[in-house]
Amino acid sequence: MDNRNLTLVTDFYELTMSNAYFEKGMQDTIVYFDVFFRQIPDNGGYAICAGLEQIIDYVKNLHFTKDDIEYLRSFKKFSDDFLEYLENFKFTGSIWAIPEGTVIFPNEPIITVRAPIIEAQVLETTILMMLNHESLIATKSSRIIAAAKGRPVMEFGARRAHNVDAAVFGARAAIIGGCAGTSCTYTAQKFNVIASGTMAHSFVQSFNSEYEAFKAYAETYPDDCLLLIDTYNSVESGIVNAIKVFNDVLVPRGIRPKGVRLDSGDLAYLSKKIRKILDDAGFADCKICVSNALDERLITSLLNQGACIDSFGVGENLITAKSNPVFGGVYKLAAIEKDGKIIPKIKVSENTVKITNPGFKKVYRFYSKDSGKALADVITLADEKISEDNYEIFDPQNPWRKKVLKNYAVRPLHEEIFKNGKLVYNSPSLSDISKHCKEELNTLWDEVRRLENPHRYYVDLSHNLWNLKNKMLNEIK
Repeated sequence: MDNRNLTLVTDFYELTMSNAYFEKGMQDTIVYFDVFFRQIPDNGGYAICAGLEQIIDYVKNLHFTKDDIEYLRSFKKFSDDFLEYLENFKFTGSIWAIPEGTVIFPNEPIITVRAPIIEAQVLETTILMMLNHESLIATKSSRIIAAAKGRPVMEFGARRAHNVDAAVFGARAAIIGGCAGTSCTYTAQKFNVIASGTMAHSFVQSFNSEYEAFKAYAETYPDDCLLLIDTYNSVESGIVNAIKVFNDVLVPRGIRPKGVRLDSGDLAYLSKKIRKILDDAGFADCKICVSNALDERLITSLLNQGACIDSFGVGENLITAKSNPVFGGVYKLAAIEKDGKIIPKIKVSENTVKITNPGFKKVYRFYSKDSGKALADVITLADEKISEDNYEIFDPQNPWRKKVLKNYAVRPLHEEIFKNGKLVYNSPSLSDISKHCKEELNTLWDEVRRLENPHRYYVDLSHNLWNLKNKMLNEIK
């Protein structure tokens, strides 16, 4: 986004641990870390992966400046040899990741980092920050798009975002999730997407009358005239003045109005009332856009009430994912490499959902050749091969629940992003990522995509990974 060096945007304990690794001669130890999440926001059926492009930019530019090193020296916690090591610090490892816009599910390694232990440790905070934020907003956006049932949704949240980065990259994530455009001009410029916006209530208030405000706007933007009609009274004043301006300014020039917007009041009632007034006045082609603290549940309610709405502007509840504002991605050690051999590691907890899956892993998705729908995901050890004929999946928590998949196509979800410190991945355009997301969602059954009480998508472990995990748990016990 700018020339900031983000290397110190890391939790302080990443550096204290790194100093200890260095002091114990472990700086060349190769480790594997997995990024994954445990629960889908809003109790949904799926999540959307986003944030990889920003992670790539961060990793490419990873370095400690002289000022950074002197700042760390001031703590008197870090050895001179460690600080000298940081002078030439850069990422030399490898990263695999699930591409942006892909549908993802709990416990799947979204990103795997293989690198010397200090390099891998320093990455943790910022990788999680970027992936958690954008995946959260992309997922929320996707839910809102689903609720809109084909009607365009514009992201309107910049003024409610938590800061500049949250506004810019939140809008980017919203586009991935399916929004048609954004009110954030910087995001529109940077990522080549539609910038949307017309007028605020202050514009209407700035003129001597509502009619004069509408007339000024229509004369300025005759080919893109969408009027905000709820500054004073939507039915008694706003729509009356809007229609008068349409007839006075646009119709004589052979131009049709784009629409009107409602930003307050009973949107279901008002939209139906305004639709009839517009139709009776000869403006059946004039669209009705609504905004005002919308989310997927309110949009669903409006449409269930028969609201006459053609598009939505969604702000604070999207850009902050207000109903469930934490994605919950974590970064966990999965293996250590010693003498060329991968030694799996596992984290154990009395809370079973926090027990990690050990080893270097891959994720595969199975699709029905008949319907094209996704059947299940399987997490495997990295060196496993997937049968092309049939494959038995089972519930990792209840292994007696089994199913044999047949007549399927299978694809690995991970792509290599960095190889031995070199970027080997070409990031697609935002429009291509959004298109990929739409295609991904079309592979899910409607039961998985529904907003309330969705069907749980199968994410299973391979027999080899399940056996390894249970062997390690039994050894620890």
